Amino acid sequence: MANSKLTLLFDGSCPFCTREVAFLRLKDKNNKLKFIDIDSREYNPDEFSGITYKEAMTRIHGIKSDGKVLRDLDVFREAYKLVGLSWVYEPTKWPLFRQFAQICYWQWARWRLLLTNRPPLEELCKFRENIFNN
Repeated sequence: MANSKLTLLFDGSCPFCTREVAFLRLKDKNNKLKFIDIDSREYNPDEFSGITYKEAMTRIHGIKSDGKVLRDLDVFREAYKLVGLSWVYEPTKWPLFRQFAQICYWQWARWRLLLTNRPPLEELCKFRENIFNN
């Protein structure tokens, strides 16, 4: 993974997230992407620009090799560019569509846990704290 240009922080307990990661892994022939499961016991925010579990659960984050943190659709644009599929997210750069796409993403991020039949974020954070601090 020395070639990694982008580290994606993803929720390994989210079926949609894991499907997306599987697709990107398949397309990432040159190992330009690195994937970090924030739901893992080993996830340490200090190693990933201080992005806490709670913060990472509210929206997708990516960290470029130069340390720059990307969020939301910028992560997907960069990831798809790195695997040679930049055209997929190209429309999200267009002025009117960009705003619409961003609003759609924010709504998805807001309702993701409910739509995947998971507990609310506060409950997940409390559970994680109880499990990992004992």
